[in-house]
Amino acid sequence: MPRIIFTPSILPKEVVDQAKAAAPSNFDLVVADFPSPTFTEAVKDAEYFVGFVRGGFDDAFYKSAPKLKLIQLISAGYDRVDIEAARRAKVLVANNGGANAVSVAEHTMLLILSTMKKLSNLHEGCMAGKWRIGDFSENRLFELDGKTLGIVGLGNIGKKVARRAQAFGMNVIYYDIVRLTEDQEDALGVRFALFDEVLRTADVVSLHVPLTPLTKNMMDGRAFSQMKETAFFVNTCRGPVVDEEALFQVLVTNRIMGAGLDVMAQEPPPADHKFFNLKNITITPHMAGPTVENWQRAFRNAYDNVQRVAAGRPASWVIPELRS
Repeated sequence: MPRIIFTPSILPKEVVDQAKAAAPSNFDLVVADFPSPTFTEAVKDAEYFVGFVRGGFDDAFYKSAPKLKLIQLISAGYDRVDIEAARRAKVLVANNGGANAVSVAEHTMLLILSTMKKLSNLHEGCMAGKWRIGDFSENRLFELDGKTLGIVGLGNIGKKVARRAQAFGMNVIYYDIVRLTEDQEDALGVRFALFDEVLRTADVVSLHVPLTPLTKNMMDGRAFSQMKETAFFVNTCRGPVVDEEALFQVLVTNRIMGAGLDVMAQEPPPADHKFFNLKNITITPHMAGPTVENWQRAFRNAYDNVQRVAAGRPASWVIPELRS
C-alpha cells in the first residue's frame, strides 16, 4: 500500500487519534515525529507527508525520501517550508484549503471586539477587585456598528471575516493583489481600495496575508503612520508581516487607538517583551486556528488531497510558488 507519514509534532493524543481514524484504509499510515529514527526509516518509502513542517526539509531530506510526491500541511501557513528545495525535488507542497478559516475569522472578530471594548483591561480590573476605574473619558469604548473594516488579504479567511463584520453593521473595504470581479464584490458586499487607502480610511485594519518576502514587514512605520488616530490594528496571520518596533511606537505614543495580535515575530516571545507593558494591546498565543471543530476538517482536507494525487488527479491547495 502507498505510505503516508504523519508528523503530529506537539499535537495531543486526542488529535492524533482523530488523524489516525480519518486516514484512508487503503494507505499505510506511519505516525512519527521528524527527525526521529522511526521517521528516518519510514520516509524512505513514503509517498505522502501529512503534518507540520518546522524546518529541516532541505535537499538532504528529499534525497532521503526518493518516492515522496506531496507535502500536505495541516496548517494554512507555509513560511517554514524550504520552497526551493521542494521545487528542486519536484515535490508538491499544499497547505490546508481553508480548514481553519472559520476559527481564524471568529478569532479575528474576538480581537476586534476585545480591543475596541477593552475587554482585557476591564477583566483584569474586575479580577483585582477594581470596579469602573477612572471616568468614561479614560475608558473610551467603541461600537462596531457603522465603522469601516479594512481587510488586507481577501482569501478564504478574509472573506469569512467580511461576512461576520457585516453582521455587526461594519462597512468592509479590502486590498488584495488579486481583485474580485465587480459581481463578486457586490455579492460579498465589499469594495476594493488601494493598500494606502485602506490604511487611511479604515477604523480597523485586519491582516490576512501569507508570509512571503513581499509581505514581510508590510506594516512598517510608514504604513502605521497613515492610520487614523482612532483606528485599531489586528493581526491573525503571521507575526513577521509586522514591524513590531513600529507597532510599539504607535501604541506607546497613542498614535493609534489599540491593537489585537494572535501572532508575533518571535514565538514564544521573550518574557520581557515590550508589548507586555502596554495597556492598549490584546495578545493571544497563536490560538486562532486550533479549535475542536477545525482538526476534523484539516485531516479530511489532507487525506482528500493525498487521494487526489494517488489517483493521478491535480492536487488542491498547492502553494502559489509551486503551481507552475
